Amino acid sequence: MTRPVRVLSLYEGFFAGGARILHSDVVAGLAHRGAQQHRVLSLTSAARRDASVQFARDDTRFRRLRDAGVMIDTLDRVAGDRPIAPEDFTPAELALAAHLIAESDVVLSLKEQPLSLVVALQRAGMLPDRPLAACLHRSDPTHSGPALGWLVDAAASGAVTATIACAESTSSAYARAGVAARDAWVIDNGIDTRRFRPGTRAERRRIRAGLGIPEQAPVVLLAARFDAMKDPGLFLRAVARHARTAPGAHYLMCGSGMTPDNPAFRALRADSGVAADVPVHALGLREDMPELYRIADVVALTSAFGEASPLCLVEGAASGAIPVTTDVGDAARMVAGFGLVTPRDEDAIVRAWDDALALRPEMRAAALAARGRLDRRRMIDDYRAAISGLLLSDALAA
Repeated sequence: MTRPVRVLSLYEGFFAGGARILHSDVVAGLAHRGAQQHRVLSLTSAARRDASVQFARDDTRFRRLRDAGVMIDTLDRVAGDRPIAPEDFTPAELALAAHLIAESDVVLSLKEQPLSLVVALQRAGMLPDRPLAACLHRSDPTHSGPALGWLVDAAASGAVTATIACAESTSSAYARAGVAARDAWVIDNGIDTRRFRPGTRAERRRIRAGLGIPEQAPVVLLAARFDAMKDPGLFLRAVARHARTAPGAHYLMCGSGMTPDNPAFRALRADSGVAADVPVHALGLREDMPELYRIADVVALTSAFGEASPLCLVEGAASGAIPVTTDVGDAARMVAGFGLVTPRDEDAIVRAWDDALALRPEMRAAALAARGRLDRRRMIDDYRAAISGLLLSDALAA
């Protein structure tokens, strides 16, 4: 093929989330190198998430893709608590989608939710014959609602020809759930280690001063949206216990809905037992996450389910923070050698935070030594190879 390979990515929408960060990073990286031409179709132009409405045009991922020269088409819909069902699409929306897929060589679906569009096109007899890979980012597909059924059916019919999972746990979980695509790849997440790097002493002093955090105070960071999957209540209950024995520590909570403006967050904090004078910085959505990781001593993850290869752990580690995580998805494998894994128990989490703080010099050195294998360039190369593999498999199957 002498022209660039044309790749269309299907998004449910543009809103905060690790999977969208990662996939957008892949698309921007592949488009930048010129051998592939990328385009995005988003099923929505806004999203109602975590007690707020987020417009696609304001999203960092949206802007970055546009800056990278990636064309983005959006349907005039608002994403809500449930994905759009196949029967909800209008004839005009199906016609647009069919045209964009027909103009592509390969289609990637960011998670399984956009596959409702593929199912709708197939039912209407309008689905062009193109290799299509579902990019999967959960370790518990049963929490995908009806989208899991769309993926199972689309793989069984041949509409979805492959899966690309970000973790071994993800690939295995979807296989157990009945997803039987022709091909399957596992591509570990990677990050931009130029953005996620240790801070200089002057940078750390400036960032901490801006948040009112003393230079020597221990900092524990949770980077997650306000969602049951992330279990912010467990984090706050651990904070309540940790603060009694580490009175100088500060705690950062970043992500959609992690703000006192969210009544559910206020209620959860009140129920957790965190004293009013404990410095919990509920910062909400932030665009300066690299800076916040640079001042963190511990990057915590208290998730209950659904995680596959959590980006916050490697972003924090590459910045010099010590990951302390519950045993979800591939988290234990990811942090082996430079992080700690803890049961989902407040006292166990507090002990792990204390261990990380006590062993910080050694563990920080180990985390920084792992930066090479965490870099995004390896991930982008693996995706390029997978897209080539999709085309080759489709040609051989023809």
